[in-house]
This record gives sequence, C-alpha cells and structure tokens, in this order.
Amino acid sequence: MQGNCLCGRIAYEATALDSPIRHCSCNVCRKAHAAAFNTSASVRREHFRWLRGEDALSSYESSPGKQRFFCGTCGTQLVARKAGSETVILRVATLDDDPGRRPEGHIWAGDEVPWLEYGPQVPAWPAWAPEHEPRAARPESPSS
Repeated sequence: MQGNCLCGRIAYEATALDSPIRHCSCNVCRKAHAAAFNTSASVRREHFRWLRGEDALSSYESSPGKQRFFCGTCGTQLVARKAGSETVILRVATLDDDPGRRPEGHIWAGDEVPWLEYGPQVPAWPAWAPEHEPRAARPESPSS
C-alpha cells in the first residue's frame, strides 16, 4: 500500500497494517487533524518505508514521548511515533490504496464532539453539494 501527503512531496509504502484500524476522538487528535476524529493503525517499522521526501518531514511532540510527523509544505500528518516503540502510527486516510480492512474500534469516544452526525439521516452527494457546484456543471434552466 502506498500513500502520500496532500502536495505529493512526501510518499511512503506500508506492506502491512500490524494492528486493527481504529478511530480516535481524543482532544489531541481532534486538534492535530482539525477533524472530529483521526483514523490510524500501527505499522511495524520493517513494514514501513519512505519512498520520497523524508527530508521534508517536520515533527511536533504532542505529548511526552510522542512525535507527530507531517509534511513541512502542506501540513499533512502522515505518521506518529512513540519513544521506544517498534511501530509507527499510520494515518490511514493518507493511503492511496484501500487497506482491505475496516475500522474495528473507536478509542477516546468519551471525548467525541457532540455535533458529529453521519449516516443516512445526513444528506450525501457524490461530489459537491448542489449549492457549491461549479456553475459550468449545473444544468441550464429552460427558458420560458
């Protein structure tokens, strides 16, 4: 499986996910990802390698002993690493390939935002919502 950052400067390969995929709603993940939750899985270091752009990585110690690595150009978080760990914590949303697995859990659910709604009760569109569709993509109304 391969993945990369938003601008494409950094790319990586993970040959296996070594833990279940989980969502995390902790306050730190929500702030770091500017999202209601983060989705991640652990990957043993021997199953992970940078393909390009490792020199463009920046990092931030978000809690004692935990470094978050992100693209210094576009800001995409790619992995995190805890001191002494044999794994990296891969940000699953940065994968270009379907990992063939689905989330198996949700941690820090007690920190979940009260406004998160998802499912059939929330309208969904395959791309832009109609009011945000580019003008050229809208069908013209018939003349009277």
